[in-house]
Amino acid sequence: MWRSHRLTVPGFALLLASCAVGPNYRPPETKVLAVPPGYTTPAPNGAVPDLQRWWVNFNDPQLDLIVDLALKDNLDIAQAVSRLRQARESLIQSRASLFPTVNANASYSRNINIRGRTFGQITNAGIVNENYALSGDVSYTADIFGGVRRGVEAGRASYESSGYNLAQVQATIASEVARNYILARAAQAGVSIARGSLAIQQDNLEIAGFRVQAGLVSSLDAEQARAQRAQTAANVPSLEQQYEQATNRLGVLTGQAPGALKAQLAATAPIPQGPGAVPVGLPADVIRLRPDVRAAERNLAAATAQIGVAKANLLPQLTLAGSISSNATSINALTDIITGRVFGQLAQTIFDAGRGRSVVRARRAQAEEAFAAYKASVLGALEDVENALTALATAQARQREFEIAADASSNAAILARSQYRAGLTDITTLNNTEVSLLSAQSGLNTARSDQAQALVQLYLALGGGWNASAPPPTAEPLKAGDGQPTPRATQ
Repeated sequence: MWRSHRLTVPGFALLLASCAVGPNYRPPETKVLAVPPGYTTPAPNGAVPDLQRWWVNFNDPQLDLIVDLALKDNLDIAQAVSRLRQARESLIQSRASLFPTVNANASYSRNINIRGRTFGQITNAGIVNENYALSGDVSYTADIFGGVRRGVEAGRASYESSGYNLAQVQATIASEVARNYILARAAQAGVSIARGSLAIQQDNLEIAGFRVQAGLVSSLDAEQARAQRAQTAANVPSLEQQYEQATNRLGVLTGQAPGALKAQLAATAPIPQGPGAVPVGLPADVIRLRPDVRAAERNLAAATAQIGVAKANLLPQLTLAGSISSNATSINALTDIITGRVFGQLAQTIFDAGRGRSVVRARRAQAEEAFAAYKASVLGALEDVENALTALATAQARQREFEIAADASSNAAILARSQYRAGLTDITTLNNTEVSLLSAQSGLNTARSDQAQALVQLYLALGGGWNASAPPPTAEPLKAGDGQPTPRATQ
């Protein structure tokens, strides 16, 4: 009994892949990457939430608008998109080697044999000879040992790595916008605090002047009050400089001139405050969530595939070629006589002074380097999460203490002002309480800013800012036949 067997397309592809020389890539396991079972820094339990648009958790519509604008018009993102397109074209070029190369030529010629001339003019045109020719040739290098397929594998991995690099740039730009927005709002708040303190110190200076005129105190009180006010006023230009720098940076991040957003940010607004805690999941989650880590993993896959490319170059290369041609005196007769030939060529490098094997060793060393870079990116991502958790907890603790200090200093300053007006205390005590109040209010403002920035740092450390469940971003869909499933663009 005869039994028929059919080899499906996936099965045929698997058969070809099994013939490819070089190591078959498998992602390293977490234990090889030294990923611990948990974080050492205390963190909320639970799975990492969807952080694709984490900035909306700050409940600041203006921040949302600026981030969205930056993701659309930022020039670093535009460069990353261009690099992704280049990687896409490199993949298409590498796939072209899997197919034959076909060339065609056509020609036409006309010859006139003139028999005679009269006074320089043609008297008999003679015989006209016409010739039509068609030819074509095809050549194909058989991928017997899978060198071309390994090259395509490397190209595909590099293309995916470029997609993850684009996602990382997008995530970094979003965090940079949020950080500078927080700095701008913190600088605005600092200016408001300093000017409020200046107004009070101006009143204290006037009171000291009245008491000096009344002969109740010496001019020392007035000079001390004037010096204190000048020191507070000296802080305002520095805070305004910080605000200008942050707004200028926001303009550039959105692909505009440095001052483009100053009008929109001119109105004072509070520092955006997000949630007090964010679940960070398990350390192994960063391998899936961080686009830079996934890019490093794809680079390792590409480097591993290049070993197979180098090994295939050591083995024989089989080239098949064929050509056909036809010549006739009329177009209708071109198909009457057709000649052609088919030939094959088997080439093998016999001696190259060890160059080919050296290339294989070099590709192995590059793969080892790529593995070390991948492991370093994983451990660096874990470090980022640990540091962000520590920074957030520290800022929250500082904010709690500064809130107590600001409340106590405010009460002390009110009492000192009342007592100075009544002549029950001296100017030194009053100045000290005002300094303490300004310091506590400024410290509280800084702690709030640090807490917001630590939260941004944590979101970025957890891989927020892109769709981790989607394929790597692509600048434009690949057309059918380009050899890559069409991934949906994120952002």
